[in-house]
Amino acid sequence: MHVSFALFADAANISQEGKLNILGVFDAVHVGQLPALHPRATFVVRIKAVPGDAGDHPMTLRWVNPRGAELWVSNAELSIAPPPPGTTELDMPVIVQLDLPLDLTGDYRMIVELRDEKRGEALLHVKGQQLVPGAAAGMVS
Repeated sequence: MHVSFALFADAANISQEGKLNILGVFDAVHVGQLPALHPRATFVVRIKAVPGDAGDHPMTLRWVNPRGAELWVSNAELSIAPPPPGTTELDMPVIVQLDLPLDLTGDYRMIVELRDEKRGEALLHVKGQQLVPGAAAGMVS
């Protein structure tokens, strides 16, 4: 099993035909002040597997700031059904809606782990200014 790609977007869905649709891919944001929260980001991961990967597998997402501090972690179970006979490769999109806490400028990483091993990551570059005491935080896209 491996991660084909991982990215941030404004939205994503799976069509009736089973196609992955991704809208508004981005890899950078500018915030008015830090700390801030990027609301309702969509994180998309495309996982490729083979028939032998059928079963349940732990999946972990780790949100890490530019200094390497883990801001949050989320654990889930990825269930892969046995494919029809003759299938050689499985394509499994994972779409996650989340709020991204931002505390510093620089490059953040969303690390994707499968079976407790790092299999991919997406970078998000954050530009902005540190919060002035007493001022409200804001977000600018």
